[in-house]
Amino acid sequence: MAEEPKEIKPGFQNPVAGFGVTFKAMFKKRLTEQYPEQKKTTAPRFHGRHQLNRHPDGLEKCVGCELCAWACPADAIYVEGADNTDEERYSPGERYGRVYQINYARCILCGLCIEACPTRALTMTNEFELADSSRANLIYTKEQLLAGLEEGMVDTPHSIFPGTTEEDYYRGLVTEAAPGTVRQVAVSKGEKEEDQGVDA
Repeated sequence: MAEEPKEIKPGFQNPVAGFGVTFKAMFKKRLTEQYPEQKKTTAPRFHGRHQLNRHPDGLEKCVGCELCAWACPADAIYVEGADNTDEERYSPGERYGRVYQINYARCILCGLCIEACPTRALTMTNEFELADSSRANLIYTKEQLLAGLEEGMVDTPHSIFPGTTEEDYYRGLVTEAAPGTVRQVAVSKGEKEEDQGVDA
């Protein structure tokens, strides 16, 4: 015959026993991180905000192929390619990404777009503070994603290094802008206001 459970009698120990976990935690080392005053260092290969990279002379690596947009499982990337001209050149190849948008309201930061990029134009940075009160502000444009200019670079558009081809850029033979390289006049407006791009 099974024993009946003993009846718990009300007493002083019952409420105190319930706070046992609380009292133990009071004397342990605090685990709270004082964010955002104290920020933790992220891993080198952390999946943060995207960045559109440049060649050492400042030309853009993106060729507007749209492979990143096709690879995106969240449909968060919108790319519109255009043709380069000798008077207005943004990349060493025939085409460049005229419009490039990433919607961070949709992006899941999975990195599939990085793997799909054939020119290593797209990488991920360690920036993770992307929160915003407006959905419209979560759609990052090409100007926001494009890497900054470093020493030896000239802002686009400008001509390719004299005597080189597109293949020379990908072989790493171009290490800086040619002396005397100046920025060309931008005739195309890039991302226009009427470009809808990625829906919010």
